[in-house]
Amino acid sequence: MDWRESAVCRGMDPDLFFPIGTGSGVASLVQMDEAKAVCGSCPVARQCLAWAMNAAPVEGIWGGTTEAERRGARRSAPAHQEEDRICPKAFESDRR
Repeated sequence: MDWRESAVCRGMDPDLFFPIGTGSGVASLVQMDEAKAVCGSCPVARQCLAWAMNAAPVEGIWGGTTEAERRGARRSAPAHQEEDRICPKAFESDRR
């Protein structure tokens, strides 16, 4: 089964995950937080984030991160640490 079939966002309005603007407006920040909250409860957030990191650049919220956050992670962290640094809650179950 493809990881996308288990995504919490499947069937939701995709516009939620593609905020208008670069995050400078209050509405855009609220929308990003709402999208990230959906990702925070998603069982496939790790796969989603890995896809977004490998498919870069990709717009929107993927695996609980924005493109700017993913870009920053690529620049500053070794490959094996990127996921934990930018989306630690998504990977807690892997540590158990």
